Amino acid sequence: MAAPSKNVYFDEESGKDDASADGSQQKPYKTLLFAHIQNPPAASDGPQYLTLKKEPGADQGSGVSEIHREWVLATKTALKKAGNLYDQHKKKQAKGDELAIREKQGAEKRQQSLEEAKKVQIQQDPKLPKAVKIRLNEKDPALVKLRSGKSEKDVDYSEGRGTRVRVTGRVHRLRTQKDVIFLTLQDGYGLLQCVLTGDLTKTYDAMTMTLETSLEVYGEMWEVPPKQHAPDNRELHADYYNVIGKAAGDKEAITTRVSPDADPQTLYDNRHLVLRGENSSSVMKVRAALLRAFRQTYEEITPSCLEVTPPCMVQTQVEGGATLFAFDYYGQKAYLTQSSQLYLETCLPSLGNVFCVAPSFRAEKSQTRRHLSEYTHIEAELDFITFDNLLAHLELVMCQVIDIALKNPQIAKLVQDLNPKFQVPERPFKRMKYADAIDWLVEHDIKNTEGEPHKFGDDIAEAAERKMTDIINRPIFLTHFPTEIKAFYMKKDPQDARVTESVDCLMPGVGEIVGGSMRMDDYEELMEAYKRVEIDPNPYYWYTDQRKYGTSPHGGYGLGLERFLAWMCGRYTVKECSLYPRFTDRCTP
Repeated sequence: MAAPSKNVYFDEESGKDDASADGSQQKPYKTLLFAHIQNPPAASDGPQYLTLKKEPGADQGSGVSEIHREWVLATKTALKKAGNLYDQHKKKQAKGDELAIREKQGAEKRQQSLEEAKKVQIQQDPKLPKAVKIRLNEKDPALVKLRSGKSEKDVDYSEGRGTRVRVTGRVHRLRTQKDVIFLTLQDGYGLLQCVLTGDLTKTYDAMTMTLETSLEVYGEMWEVPPKQHAPDNRELHADYYNVIGKAAGDKEAITTRVSPDADPQTLYDNRHLVLRGENSSSVMKVRAALLRAFRQTYEEITPSCLEVTPPCMVQTQVEGGATLFAFDYYGQKAYLTQSSQLYLETCLPSLGNVFCVAPSFRAEKSQTRRHLSEYTHIEAELDFITFDNLLAHLELVMCQVIDIALKNPQIAKLVQDLNPKFQVPERPFKRMKYADAIDWLVEHDIKNTEGEPHKFGDDIAEAAERKMTDIINRPIFLTHFPTEIKAFYMKKDPQDARVTESVDCLMPGVGEIVGGSMRMDDYEELMEAYKRVEIDPNPYYWYTDQRKYGTSPHGGYGLGLERFLAWMCGRYTVKECSLYPRFTDRCTP
């Protein structure tokens, strides 16, 4: 006599599709599909699937109907639907099992290959020519001769062949093919493709090679075959290599730590790894070139500017107390400098025109893409000048810096790669007075931060300023700002006391990159300015003395290097232009 069919219970309201259910009336499954998975159907004597049917019962006079509950067999329609879903589940599971088997077999085969690879040992051939140690960017033909043509041998140092070299670097790119490995080394000076063949591809190190692994490679220098591509159209055919430092792989691989789609905070946390990328390292190289160009420009222009090094720890403010980083200095209150301008002014009588390249600090809780809490400030002060002299100097310096930087073919290529749309600015720069800018913004229906039309006296917000600059699409000297919205030391325009002889240089895509002005040179006027902004003049005695001991008409400016670099390299934010950016809530690594 056949055994009775097993009853399996499911209820979509009270059931559960997990290990806590067993298909009994007390612990039913939630769905019919899960009931099939746990208790598969059979052609005969298979389980019966019952669901809890609920119907209102008779009213017992209390006004509330009782619910009648009864376990009933699942309908044919429900069984057919669940059966189809179950068949799909089995196919998917079978594929998963097959994949798991293949992966296991692949892992076993891989492990077996790795064990065999450990037996492969490579050594330098002492009969080969002595290798010449070179950097990866070395191109001197007297030092490095490239082999061309074809050969039956991968390495052949007979007369007239390529130079045998020794290079060191880290694996920047890696491509493995059958019996050949192409790896591109990077050493900070250049890139070089290395080709590994023969036993060099069969070692354990070769089979477990990872990006950023540091290597020492020996081999013959070749021209790249026609229709093939490699950095500088050359490659090294290796005859020996040695792993100096193996980089992490798998879940700790650099491409996992700093993947292109990672969120910005993750990239900032791993800035030390991001800097190894081509874009980030290229920006840093252009930055270094700009610093060299600024120093060269200041030395070459007439009159020249002397570099000085002002202090970063101060006890005075320049741009307003709200953005000062304060700290205890041996029991006295001190600040990180907002600007070196005041100190530069004191140098003019004995040193002539001066400049500095120094960090400035702003405790400004701004999250915009053009603000940093610490940035590199290029500042200069010029003696015995007019406001027009100041504008002409600024235009000359910026354009000459760009010309010097782009005369270096390597830097020109980096800028082109980073910002293909970059164009050397057209001279002369557009001059626009603040009052004219207000009129322009009104005419173009660009509102202020309150959503109202701009009016004289408004501090033009970053968004409006950038929009105006992008529409005009050329460098702008925005001049003659109202006294109330500028720093206390700025000289008033002799023709209009409402405004100052001040200037912001605006660049498309970035906005303000330079701020400057003529400085107050009259003692009484400066003392009145202290009073107007409620600053105690006593700590500024050394600055005020410049007006007591042979005053002169003078002016200066400050240029944010990161903003200048962002404009030139087409970067979205100045944070990409700082080695380790410091901004609101970010002071690591």
